Amino acid sequence: MYSYNDAKELLTSKGKFYINLGLERISAVLEFLGNPQDKLKCIHVAGTNGKGSVCAILEAVLREDGRKTGLYTSPHLFKYTERIKINGVDISDEDFARLVFEICNLADKNNIHLTEFEILTALSFKYFAENNVDVVVLETGLGGRFDATNVIKSNLCAVITHIDLDHTERLGSTKDKIAFEKAGIIKPNCPVITSEGYEAIRDAADANNSLLMMITPLEDTSNLSLKGLYQQENLSLALAAIRLVFPEIPENVIQAALTKVKHPARFQFVEAKNLIIDGAHNPNGIAALRESLDFYFPDKKRRYVFGCLKNKDYKKMMALLFDKNDEIYFNHFSNPNSCAVEELQAECAFPSKEFRSLDEFEYKPDTLTIICGSFYMINEIVTPDCFL
Repeated sequence: MYSYNDAKELLTSKGKFYINLGLERISAVLEFLGNPQDKLKCIHVAGTNGKGSVCAILEAVLREDGRKTGLYTSPHLFKYTERIKINGVDISDEDFARLVFEICNLADKNNIHLTEFEILTALSFKYFAENNVDVVVLETGLGGRFDATNVIKSNLCAVITHIDLDHTERLGSTKDKIAFEKAGIIKPNCPVITSEGYEAIRDAADANNSLLMMITPLEDTSNLSLKGLYQQENLSLALAAIRLVFPEIPENVIQAALTKVKHPARFQFVEAKNLIIDGAHNPNGIAALRESLDFYFPDKKRRYVFGCLKNKDYKKMMALLFDKNDEIYFNHFSNPNSCAVEELQAECAFPSKEFRSLDEFEYKPDTLTIICGSFYMINEIVTPDCFL
């Protein structure tokens, strides 16, 4: 009997833990699994920022209306099992380990070299099909056109959230090129919802005879449990999809669901510690974080714990985020691509220190501590009880 730790060790091994976009390998292993993805009804979500929040809102509304939901998102904060949920409950360690090894053994037997994300994607399709979920809310991992989730042949609708420059080494150096990759999730005769009028998205919708719905982000967020000014756009996209695909869901059900949406580390305020945890990890996300900080906490002093990956535009991120009166602490975390403290200090315009532990900080009611820059470092700084 394999354990969760056995499965984690396999997924993070050098042979699996890398990125290799393309649909050939996952298509091949899913064929051996009986193509479980073809048995599922999916809402497919792509974008640079906001797609996780859109997925969380969609899943909450569908579950509140009594549907059995599957939710597949990434990355995780503490355990891989967070990425795969049915009716809001993480896949069990036992099911996770069972399916990881079933898929890996099948792939090895047939000389299919799967990446970590391909294994997880195949696993989610198999798990959701085994459990006969009604609707899967499916978040792309990277891009769209060649993302492993895009192996599905159709969707109930596609949602494309805000697009900005990120992963440019893989997706292209302009927003238009990135929009082209995201538009790859548009399927024949399946509607697509977005709030930005990129030509690549319009062209893909036309080529697929797909209804293109352009929305204006005007939804009232007062009932939404997720905070942050940017959530208005995410909520508007999610509710447009609900009202298009599931027009029978009553408004009182929608509003009740919005109070229950959970999506950790997205402008999450831990009041007991005067702490904000936010996964913003690119300049656009950092700009949105700064805007929300200025709106919700204009009078508090700010203490930042910041770390990020080397392939991010951290110079621009820091310029958008920091002011001269801020306390700044840089964190070098365990990811092999984490920026060293010295690298960050060299590009920062203001004095800073090396971060060691939250326990070294004095709690002050007038000082807000903000952890941001990368999802990958959050679990090294805070504990799961911060998200309860």
